[in-house]
Amino acid sequence: MSVKVENLEKNMAKLTVEVSAEEFEKAMDAAYNKQKKNITIPGFRKGHAPKAMIEKMYGPSVFYEDAIDVILDKTYPDAAKESGLEIVSRPEVSIEKIEKGQPFVYTATVAVKPEVELGEYKGVKAEKVDTTVSAKEVDARLKSIQDQNARIITVEDDRKIKKNDIVTIDFDGYVDGKQFEGGKGEDYPLTIGSHQFIDTFEDQLIGHKNGDELDVNVTFPEEYHAKELAGKPAVFKVKVKEIKVKELPELDDEFASEVSEFETMKEFKADLKKQLKADKEKWAQQQNENNVVKAVVDNCKCDVPAPMIENQIDHMVNDYARRMQSQGIPLEQYLSITGMTMEDLRKNMSAQAEATIRTRLVLEAIVKAENIVTTDEQIDEEIGRMAENYKMEKEQIRTLLDQSQIDTMKLDLACQKAVDFLVENAELTAPKKEKKEKKEADKEEA
Repeated sequence: MSVKVENLEKNMAKLTVEVSAEEFEKAMDAAYNKQKKNITIPGFRKGHAPKAMIEKMYGPSVFYEDAIDVILDKTYPDAAKESGLEIVSRPEVSIEKIEKGQPFVYTATVAVKPEVELGEYKGVKAEKVDTTVSAKEVDARLKSIQDQNARIITVEDDRKIKKNDIVTIDFDGYVDGKQFEGGKGEDYPLTIGSHQFIDTFEDQLIGHKNGDELDVNVTFPEEYHAKELAGKPAVFKVKVKEIKVKELPELDDEFASEVSEFETMKEFKADLKKQLKADKEKWAQQQNENNVVKAVVDNCKCDVPAPMIENQIDHMVNDYARRMQSQGIPLEQYLSITGMTMEDLRKNMSAQAEATIRTRLVLEAIVKAENIVTTDEQIDEEIGRMAENYKMEKEQIRTLLDQSQIDTMKLDLACQKAVDFLVENAELTAPKKEKKEKKEADKEEA
């Protein structure tokens, strides 16, 4: 086997692989052994026809497809290794020459891990995330807890529907006098003012009573996901079946004692502020890291090949599908509901996929430039964390990890150390809010 390497634009390369006629004939024999049980030749029992007889009757090409699979599986890994390239994509294979008794030639076009041209990465400036907790934020958290502890009461009298009421309705939608798919619902709970339904649907229910039947006239938005309905007027025949109202508890000391360990609302709100502060600081740490890393990445040059981005999108789509499935929604159903296509979803993920790859490549380059290493003790600590998460023994985890996974873990940990290094050496400036407050305070002192 011989391998020739041709470097292409944008970190792509083409390997031309030539396999000897003898090796290709062995692949043809393997293809024959796989197929012969399904081939019938007059004068021979099924599965016993000689290879030469089959080739004479059907031509040698009858075995080419399986022979190609055999030869690619056998030769491509060695060809990739012999090329000396750091290949980061699946090969796009093209058959250049295939003929019985002749060398077999194919090309494999691949993406190559791009070089990173590091710019300034020590002492970059990034705005520090503000961790101040305002009274408005405390009130919002308190309101959320109040909502969670609200009582839902059914309205028994003839009271008319108001904003924020929870109504149960049956509805049946018509466009151009015909029912349309997805326009029918029974015992549907709807909060008035939630804007779950299009246009002024919810507004038109206000003022009606339990048992009322009415026509609701709306117009679908021009950008509505179902193209056959976009921009069209529709009539929904609606029946009001039940009206409920949310009764909120009073925000007093009694409420505080019921939902917390504190006896007074003052103590409870102070604790909420403390919790919000802790949450903000944890979030801010991650955001500060992101801001610093982004500033560093923006200073670097790196031409990411398209197949590398497509591979990352594949991972993101698969991860997204798993998360949707965990909520009981297959990805195909989600796409149907939102009116998106798989092409739309992949396009939406493209920028994030490229940013993720670019960030990783830059961090790996910094690991190399700064000679950052992961120690055996750090690997052991990481395995310990995994064991704790999975409720397993550390040695059990070790037996499940092969060397490539250990190497990936080492690099992951080294990249996180690179992030820590960048943040330690960065110049984090005060948030704009703090700058504004300081400026105002300086004016008052003057």
